[in-house]
Amino acid sequence: MKSTALTKTHEVLGAKMVPFAGYNMPVSYEGVNVEHETVRKSVGVFDVSHMGEFLIEGPKALELIQKVTSNDASKLTVGKAQYSCFPNENGGIVDDLIVYRIKEETYLLVVNASNIDKDWDHISKYNEAIGATMRNISDDYSLLAIQGPKAVEAMQSLSSVNLSEIKFYNFVVGDFAGIDHVIISATGYTGSGGFEIYCKNSEVQQVWDKVLEAGADFGIKPIGLAARDTLRLEMGYCLYGNDIDDTTSPFEAGLGWITKFTKEFVNSEALAKQKEEGVSKKLIAFELDERGIPRQGYSIVDVDGNAIGKVTSGTMSPSLSKGIGLGYVSKEHSKADGKVYIQIRKGSVPATVIKLPFYKG
Repeated sequence: MKSTALTKTHEVLGAKMVPFAGYNMPVSYEGVNVEHETVRKSVGVFDVSHMGEFLIEGPKALELIQKVTSNDASKLTVGKAQYSCFPNENGGIVDDLIVYRIKEETYLLVVNASNIDKDWDHISKYNEAIGATMRNISDDYSLLAIQGPKAVEAMQSLSSVNLSEIKFYNFVVGDFAGIDHVIISATGYTGSGGFEIYCKNSEVQQVWDKVLEAGADFGIKPIGLAARDTLRLEMGYCLYGNDIDDTTSPFEAGLGWITKFTKEFVNSEALAKQKEEGVSKKLIAFELDERGIPRQGYSIVDVDGNAIGKVTSGTMSPSLSKGIGLGYVSKEHSKADGKVYIQIRKGSVPATVIKLPFYKG
């Protein structure tokens, strides 16, 4: 089991620690509902240092990224980030990721912790013919996500950078919490604003301590992965391993917007055909009409009890006080305002298909 540079700090703070993607991670401190509300109403800080970071550099860097990712990275200028995915050869998704253009010929790829080795091998396979410089810096860097509507105001004293000017999916390299040259990025996964800090493992304790100190007057709290999951689900953001995986295509998952056919990429020909012909199943968002909590793996059925799909993510939404979820269903049942039924224990609970996000702030 790997640890982050802050594992002992979380234990001292009384966090409930669980194995997650091969790391010992804090799942909660005070409880998911309290932590969720803290991020929605004020500001919280997550240690997400388990995420993977790859540097792709040199004159061939963009060529490699264009080959292995679905989005068009040629649109990135220095200081911008882009959500994307690695398509596999069979129509599924190796992983979803964020691509940062750090310098003209330097890109940072941020990938999911559980997929670090798989992603590295996948990119390396295609790099054999291209020859970009690749570095896996995952074990050397830490990542904090400072999220919530008060994040900018609470943290401004820690940086000479005007944090309010960093637009969504933009970043700057600047000073923060007494450390020079950290990445301050606005690519949040909660829907409540804020930003992320990438720094070296040797620097993260200082950053963590100063963040909690600066945020004290704003009610800052450390937040665990359980609240991170409820927050992202209220926004309808996909979680790899639940809502997308090696068997789900970007078009089935509603990720056509990050799949650009302005270039050739892995399996682009088959995906272009799929875009043209349509898909037979789709990822839907649904709200329960009655009491109940949908869970991953629960069956989704039609009015006659016929199986039409499965729940991929589900929870009791702390913000909406109702059961919400995502799941794949056959295309004819995917229209907004349509009715589906979630099999919870022995009953089937009616639910309404909705347009995302669940939480509208």
